[in-house]
Amino acid sequence: MKVKILSRNPDDYLRETKRDIHKVPRNFNPALHPFEAPREYVRALNAVKLDRVFAKPFLGSLDGHVEGISVLCKHPKSLSITGSGSFDGEVRLWNLAKRKCIRQVQAHDGYVRGIAFTNDSLRFITIGDDKTLKTWNTEPPGLGGKDLPINTIISKTLLNGISYNNKTSQFATCGEVCQLWEESRNEPIRSFQWGADSAYHIAFNLVEPHLLVICANDRSVTFYDTREVGPVRKMILAMRSNQVAWNPMEAFTYTLANEDYNLYTFDTRKMAIAVAKHKGHISAVISVDYAPTGLEFVSGSYDRTLRIYQVNKTFSRDVYHTKRMQRITNVLWSLDDKYILSASDEMNIRLWKTRSSEKLGILLPREKANFRYQEALKKKFEAFPQIRSISKYRHVPKYLHRATEQHRQMFLKEKRKEANRRAHSKPGTVPYVSEKKEPIVEEDS
Repeated sequence: MKVKILSRNPDDYLRETKRDIHKVPRNFNPALHPFEAPREYVRALNAVKLDRVFAKPFLGSLDGHVEGISVLCKHPKSLSITGSGSFDGEVRLWNLAKRKCIRQVQAHDGYVRGIAFTNDSLRFITIGDDKTLKTWNTEPPGLGGKDLPINTIISKTLLNGISYNNKTSQFATCGEVCQLWEESRNEPIRSFQWGADSAYHIAFNLVEPHLLVICANDRSVTFYDTREVGPVRKMILAMRSNQVAWNPMEAFTYTLANEDYNLYTFDTRKMAIAVAKHKGHISAVISVDYAPTGLEFVSGSYDRTLRIYQVNKTFSRDVYHTKRMQRITNVLWSLDDKYILSASDEMNIRLWKTRSSEKLGILLPREKANFRYQEALKKKFEAFPQIRSISKYRHVPKYLHRATEQHRQMFLKEKRKEANRRAHSKPGTVPYVSEKKEPIVEEDS
C-alpha cells in the first residue's frame, strides 16, 4: 500500500539569521497569473498618487542679503558651499548643510555681475559695475586680520559676466569686449569682438575647454575658440537670449533662455534649426542651468516660477513656486543631482529638491528596490489616461493659470490666422515654418 505524504526541507523556507528575507516560493508561469496586468496597473496608479501626496520640493531658504541677489556660483569641489552676490556689492559664501553664511565681504560698489571659483577652490574672483576684478581667498582671514582682496584689477571696459575654464588657469570676461585672462597676469592675454554691442553673459564649454559662447545685446549668440584669432560662428535670434548653458555630457549641445518666454536647445553642428523648443513660462526666461547628468535642466523666469525640463521634451515635468518668491534672477543645479538653488530679487536663496517626492536620507535596500519597481511600473503605464493626467497635473497660482490660458488662446489665434491666410493665398505664398526655425533670424560663420 502506497501512502502519499508531504515532505519539506526546512532549508527551503527557513532563514539562516533574523536579518535575512523570508524565502517565498514563486511560480512565474503566466498561465497561473491571469490578473497580473490589472494588478500592476493598480500598483502604478497608487505609485503616481503617492508621488503627488509626498511632493514637497521646498527645503528651506538662506536669508541675510539686504538687497536683491544678482548672481549664484557653484563650488567646484564642495557640494555644501555656494557663493552669491547682491545688487549692493556684497558677496557671501554659504554652507548649505548648516544653512549658514560662512563668509561675507563687501566686494564692489554697486551691482555684483559675476562670481567664479578657481579650479583648486582656494580663491574666487568677483566682478562688478565698478569695472574691477577682485580675487579673494575662500577661507576667511584669521582673528584680527583684515578681509582684503588678494589682487585687484581695474578694467578699461565694463564687465558684465565671467566664466572660469574648468581645465586651465584661464578665465574670460565679457562686456564691451570679450577678454581672456590668466590669473597670474593683470592684463588680458586676448581680446575678441564681433560687432559693437556689449555682451552680458559668457560661458566656457564644460567638455571642450577652448570653446566659449557669448550672449550680446544685439540678440546674437557668438562662439569663440581661444586658440584662434577671430570668432567662429554667430547666430542672431528674433529676441534676446538672457543666458546660455552648455550640456555637461555633450560638448555640442547648449540651451538658451530667451526673452520670448521660451527656451531653445541647439546643436552646434547644425544651428539652422533648434533641437527642441521648451514652452511653459509666461514671462521672460532669465536663467538656465543643466543637471550633471545632461538629461535635464532648470530654468528661472520673471513669472516667479522654476521649471524643470527634460532635454528632448517640449513641456516641463515640474514647476516650483511659493507665495513670497518674486522674480527669479539665477538658478543652479547641484553637482550631486539632488538639489536646485534659486535666487530672487526679494533677497532670498531657496533650496529645492530636484525630484519633488524623492525621499532624502539613507534608504534601506528593500526601499531602493521598491522605488525602482514603482518607477518601472510608472514608465510602463505612463500613456494610460488616468495615470498621465495625475502625473502631469500641477496646482499653480491663479495668475499663472490665467496667463497660461491666455497665452494658449493667443497661440491658437495666430495658428488660425496663418491657416486662413494660407487657404486664401496662392499655393506656396505662405509656407509652413517650423516652430524650431522661427526664432532664428540669421546665421554667420
